Amino acid sequence: MLWGVGLAAPRSCVADLSRNRSLSLGWCAGPEEPPPALYGGEIVAFPLAGGGAGGTMAALGPDSWWKKTLYLTGGALLAAAAYVIHELLAIRKEEELDSKDAIILHQFSRPTNGVPSLSPFCLKMETYLRMADLPYQNYFDGKLSPQGKMPWIEYNHTQVSGTEFIIDFLEEKLGVNLNKHLGPHERAVSRAVTKMVEEHLYWTLTYCQWVENLHETQKMVSLFGPFSDLLKWILCHLTKGIVKREMFGHGIGRFSEEEMYTLMEKDMRTLASLLGDKKYIMGPKISTVDATVFGHLAQAMWTLPGTRPERLIKGELINLAMYCERIRRKFWPEWHHDDDNTLYESEESSEASKTYSPLQDFSFYSRTETFDEEGNSISQTPDTDYTGHSLFDSDVDMDEYRDYEQRK
Repeated sequence: MLWGVGLAAPRSCVADLSRNRSLSLGWCAGPEEPPPALYGGEIVAFPLAGGGAGGTMAALGPDSWWKKTLYLTGGALLAAAAYVIHELLAIRKEEELDSKDAIILHQFSRPTNGVPSLSPFCLKMETYLRMADLPYQNYFDGKLSPQGKMPWIEYNHTQVSGTEFIIDFLEEKLGVNLNKHLGPHERAVSRAVTKMVEEHLYWTLTYCQWVENLHETQKMVSLFGPFSDLLKWILCHLTKGIVKREMFGHGIGRFSEEEMYTLMEKDMRTLASLLGDKKYIMGPKISTVDATVFGHLAQAMWTLPGTRPERLIKGELINLAMYCERIRRKFWPEWHHDDDNTLYESEESSEASKTYSPLQDFSFYSRTETFDEEGNSISQTPDTDYTGHSLFDSDVDMDEYRDYEQRK
């Protein structure tokens, strides 16, 4: 009897790696983060119909023998790649995580372009933890939560998924609250903005990232090891199909591309008008909605080169660009580009001339204590960067925005 080889992922996914012409794959994805990850899977075997080599070759159809040989060889290579991934995951599973009195943040791996995450929700969650000054440990296992969500946390052996529920959980357990200075009306506005960004703007940015600009996104995906280029291509194109199906189910994917971008532009202009010349969305003080808005606008700023969202935020909606820079410099001191002094006008810079500094992965991160390049501990407050200089009045301040508005 002949046997097939496949990779079974935890979210109802089985990838048949041994058949002839295609990679047959299907799974269930959660609405908060459609991009999937082939992590945490198991190698499975299953009997093939028809015994003997003749049955296998006959199952490949009327193609010539060399094409049949090519199909079988390709399937064997994919099976070998799946085995290597399985062995690497087995090593990862041996690592024990103790979430007692520690926040373990599960999220996707860092991309290769220096940005913390290609996921708006993962970036939102990690930025929130830094805004609230809560030490946490990153765990880039790619494993989805039991509800099929990413990111998710473990704290005192309790698992919580969904960024809104995670924040509610941390507020209850640890007493943090970034919205304590907001009144009832401001809290209502904050929630409305959050839902507009997460349930509407998110889908248009996701379309741009995983459909229109897929070739650039594929370059940023972090995946190493044997057959990494092939696996990245497979992963990105599977994600593209999932995104298009989920957008169609949501309803926004039933519109034309031009109509979707019209909706995206309306959302971004709404955010720009709401922000105005304020430091943060709700005023001079940071609040939870800023983590949400930053997590999404950062994708337009740094992960969508040459696209309409990037041109819009770095050109006409200059206050949103400075807002993103302000939060990045204040809460992500280790995330910096060599082109930090770029003027966000209509100027175009060569992609080949851009270089990115690798983002450090802190085992445990706290904004109130970090280290210099020599590894020495330095004092740091919520309003200073890693050099100790004040960032309360960021060098990307609102005087620049007022001057820009007057010149228009």
